[in-house]
Amino acid sequence: MSILPSILHEPIEALCEQGDKLFEQGNYGAALQKYQEAETLLPSDRERWEATTWVMAALGDARFFLGDIEGAAEAFATAQRCPNGLGNAFIHLRLGQCELELMRPERALEQLAEAYRQGGIEIFEDEEDKYLDFLKTRVDLPEFSGQA
Repeated sequence: MSILPSILHEPIEALCEQGDKLFEQGNYGAALQKYQEAETLLPSDRERWEATTWVMAALGDARFFLGDIEGAAEAFATAQRCPNGLGNAFIHLRLGQCELELMRPERALEQLAEAYRQGGIEIFEDEEDKYLDFLKTRVDLPEFSGQA
């Protein structure tokens, strides 16, 4: 995994922290602007850097909450191609949600099933019921007894 030089890593991290605070306040538009600023600082070979994974996931999350589902899906798909993106339960969850909203059930199933495999039922706890319900109608999920 490649870590950016501190001259890039530190300002990207600072912008993302600012974006995270705005996001937590429900100010998704302002958060998105901070994440986009961070994205502009990524090197051109951005998919080799761990920072790209979390910048793109943050961008995708903000876009998801702003209703830009296509943009969110693109951001999460990029995050999956970066270090530690594939197999990240949250990234699979949000991408699966995007795919379902975009009426692509086969892709949604693949992503939501992987989110479940990686994060268990807990990954769905704070999400709308429709995503787990969709998964349950297509996959035989083991009974949840406090473990995934």
